[in-house]
This record gives sequence, structure tokens and C-alpha cells, in this order.
Amino acid sequence: MSNKPWLAHYDKGVPHTIEYPKVPLFHFLEDAARKYPDRACTIFKGAVISYRDMNAMTDHMAAALVEMGVKKGDRVGIFMPNIPQFLIAYFGILKAGGVVVAVNPTYPVEEILTPVKDANIEVMFCMSRFYGKLKEVREKSGLKKIIVTNIKETLPPLLRFLFTVAKEKKEGDRVDALDSRDMWMQDVLKSHANSAKPNVDIQPEDTALFQYSGGTTGVPKGAVAMHKNVVANTLMMKAWFVTAVEGEEVVLMGIPLFHVYGMVAGMNFGMTIGASLVMIPNARDFKDVLENISKFKATLFPGVPLLYNALNNHPDVKSGKYNLSSIKACLSGSAALMRETKDEFERLTGGKVFEGFGMSETPTAVTCNPLNGVNKTGSIGMPLPDVDIKIINLDDGETEMPQGEIGEIVVNSPNVMKGYHNMPTETANSLRPLKDGKTWLFTGDIARMDEDGYFYIVDRKKELIKPGGFQVWPREVEEAIMDHPKVLEVGVGGIPDPKSGETVKAWVVVKPGESLTEDELKEFCKGKLAPYKVPRFIEFRSELPKTTVGKILRRELVRQHKEGAK
Repeated sequence: MSNKPWLAHYDKGVPHTIEYPKVPLFHFLEDAARKYPDRACTIFKGAVISYRDMNAMTDHMAAALVEMGVKKGDRVGIFMPNIPQFLIAYFGILKAGGVVVAVNPTYPVEEILTPVKDANIEVMFCMSRFYGKLKEVREKSGLKKIIVTNIKETLPPLLRFLFTVAKEKKEGDRVDALDSRDMWMQDVLKSHANSAKPNVDIQPEDTALFQYSGGTTGVPKGAVAMHKNVVANTLMMKAWFVTAVEGEEVVLMGIPLFHVYGMVAGMNFGMTIGASLVMIPNARDFKDVLENISKFKATLFPGVPLLYNALNNHPDVKSGKYNLSSIKACLSGSAALMRETKDEFERLTGGKVFEGFGMSETPTAVTCNPLNGVNKTGSIGMPLPDVDIKIINLDDGETEMPQGEIGEIVVNSPNVMKGYHNMPTETANSLRPLKDGKTWLFTGDIARMDEDGYFYIVDRKKELIKPGGFQVWPREVEEAIMDHPKVLEVGVGGIPDPKSGETVKAWVVVKPGESLTEDELKEFCKGKLAPYKVPRFIEFRSELPKTTVGKILRRELVRQHKEGAK
């Protein structure tokens, strides 16, 4: 207990350790289909697919993939947003013994090529809107077969008709004919409607996922997760959510399924409790998000601070048009959760917003604030069951820092990845032994731990700003600026400076209808920050570049500044 003070602060009912069954990842779907066969697995615009039917369709898809030549260990791509077909492809691939490689469907051709080539993907699922893009990818890679689905295939009948008439062609979803090498997903399912799940021997140590990360900070790396890694994290999440009621919850799936956050903390966790998953293809369509929460009475809402903040400031929310009171718990991740955002969303919904932390290399979560215990704003919470975390000296990379001192977060846990695909040097740099003989994941995140075992992210190791020999963490400056009542979003980074080597710049989005000057904001910051931390430059923008899970891309802002300065 002495080196794990967090255990004393776990919610009642959260175990210190979990016994993990030796099962493949798709066990959670099969188990939910046994327990809750008639319960909605997915809800999409009102159309329901039950757990029984979802399990059957994934069996059929797995049989089809094996017939196509997919062998155990083959990587198969998914290129679509949050629609029910994603689940059919995902669990179909796993049941066939394949490895899921989910790729962001908004990527341009060049960025899609990286995972397709690195993972040697020959078969890929895609939504018809992106079919043309994948045909281009095929010309430059080893991609052979594309399985295509139209978004309307899982819409309710009336909406399907209206979509066909009014939107299908306009929004680029209509594909009149496929290449002879390709197939329609609905035809594949129909032709294998009587096929049983293939008999493939899948062990916990077999690979389940390649998750590509790091595209915003360097060359994308394929984090390799075994079935047992994802099973472990899914069960950690289930153990943590002590207030969840099996067979009764409704999870709002606004986080992209092609990201491990949505995949594990949304979909897989939801299945362990027999929850219904309300599919949101585009979380930036705030009206759709609000309508789905209100109509289907979403109870659990994993999200990101920028989404909660956007809903807080939505005119229809402010006017009381939507009832959000069904929401009980919101797990917030991917970026710092500001106190103002948390407090306002809790006021609007009556639910709790609690911050957690995770990464593609630990698919997905390693820490979380408790649901019933002390929820410390600004903290990423405490380690989940079986997760051990240390704060390591930044200079020597070995010495454990005392409580309260800043250092790099390192993690030892059953959900830590196997390594990076085809990157032995990166793997060796990230997975390293310490004096205790255990292998630890060096995260690159800088943090401190308080006396109760709660952790606080200071910032990314690579994003430290050094003006004139001082150290400035962007997150600290961002938090100060976000305290200004007129600020909606902010990103902070270090830009070149001839005198001090580097100086602080802030990129700011002002709330709708408000006005703010550079001098006003600098004066505000002077009351909160040391002089060397106050941004020397402030640029006001209408929007900031973000990742698909809503994380502001500081390095992209710095890059844009440098490009503009040339």
C-alpha cells in the first residue's frame, strides 16, 4: 500500500485486482448476445440491431472473410465513421482471426497509405462516401479488395428512402458500380447468411489491434495490442463504473470508433454491461448529438472537453430546448478538462463529468477519477485496478520521484501494448526495464502525484517551452487563459524568438458574440502567471486545428506560425 496510496481512495466495490479470463476480445459481444439477446446493441437514427442479430452478422462476416482468404494474423482495415457497420466489420475481423486496423476516414490518401503499407492491408472495409479515396490508395499499395457499405443500409426504412432521394448523390454516398475486385457488404452478409463462425483458434497472446498514433508528433507508429491487453482494459473500465446497471445503460457513441478511446471505453465497455450504443457518425454535428441524447435517453457519455464545452455554449442548450437529464456519468479524456467546462456540463445534466487518461499504447485508459469518491478537478485521477504508475526523474530516466515532484509518467499494466510494429528502436525507447526488473511504458507525459495517489498532467515532454532558460508548460498557460469568461478555446505553443530562443504564443477562439483584445487578455494573464509565462503573442482565430477526438494540435499551430513567418 505504501507505494500505491490510491488504493485507499477507490470507490466501494472497485477491486484492487481483477482475474482476467483467457478469452478473445469478441467474447464480450457473444456474452451480451447470450444475456441480452433482444436488447438493442446499436441504435442508429432510430434503427435498432439487437445483440442477437449483431452477433450473428459478425459470425457471417467472419466466415466470409475466411472464405476470401483472410488468415489468422492478417491485418484488415476499417475506413468508416460510427455506424453499425463498423461493429459488423470489427468483430467479423476478430472472429476470423484477423487484426483490426481502424483508419480515420477523414484522412487524405497520403496519410491512409502509411497504415495500409506498414500493416500490409489487403482487405479493407469502407463507407461508400470514401470509396474513391480507397481506390486511389489501392493504386499505390498492396490493397486488393474493398468491401463497401452505404450509410443508408442501416437506416430506418423511411429515412433510407428520404436519404436516397435527397442526400445520397449530393453527399457523395452513391456508388453506381463497384470495381470487379470489390464487394458490397450487404451482399457479403446475404451470401453467408447461413454460415457459422469459423473455427479459428485465438489465444489471449494473439494480436487484436494495430492502432496508429503519433501522426501529429512525428512518423505514425502502429501500437500492437494483443487480445488480452484490450480484454484487460475493458474489464478495468467495467470494474471502475460501479454505478452502471447491467442491461439498462445507453452509451452515446460520439467518440470515433477508429480511435481506441471510443473502441474500448465506449463500444467494448458498453458490451460488458449489455448497454445500447447510440451511434453518432459526426460528433461535430451538435444538433444530432443533442437530439440523440434527448430522444434515446443516453446515460453514459464518454467524450472530450471540447465537445462538452461546445454543448455548454450551444444556443439550443442555453434555451432549454433539449432535456439532458438522463446523463449519469461522462468520462472525459484526450485533453485537459477545465473546471468551468466540467461545472457547467454537470449543472446542465445533473450527471458527473470525471477526467481520465490513456493512450493508444494502453488501449485505452490507465487512470480515472472515482465516480463516487473525491473528483479532483484538474487531476486525471488514480490508476485503475492492476495499473501501476510511477513518476520518473526527467534527467536520468530511472529514479522514482517523491510525491509532489514532477517527472515522466511510466506505466506497468496488463493493458500495455506488445510494442510498435516494425519499429524496434521506438519500441525499445518506450518499453524499458527499471531497477525493479519490470518493463515499464515511458509515456512522454509529464505529471506529479499528490499524497492521495491522484495524478496531475503537467504537459507533454516534447512540448515544453523554454524562453530564456525558463520552463513553461503550455497547459498551465492554457488553463489561465480559459479562466477568462470570454474565451471558448485556446492552444499555446513555443515559437522561435531571436532574443530568448523561444517565446510563448497563444491562439485563441472567443465565445460567439463576445469581443476581446490582445491587451485585455495579456493584462488578465499577468494576474495569473509569472511574467515569462504570459504570452508575448496572441492570435485570435475562428477555429483551431484538432485531432478527431478533439485534442487541439499545438504542434500544428506552431508549424503554421513558422510557415507564415517565412
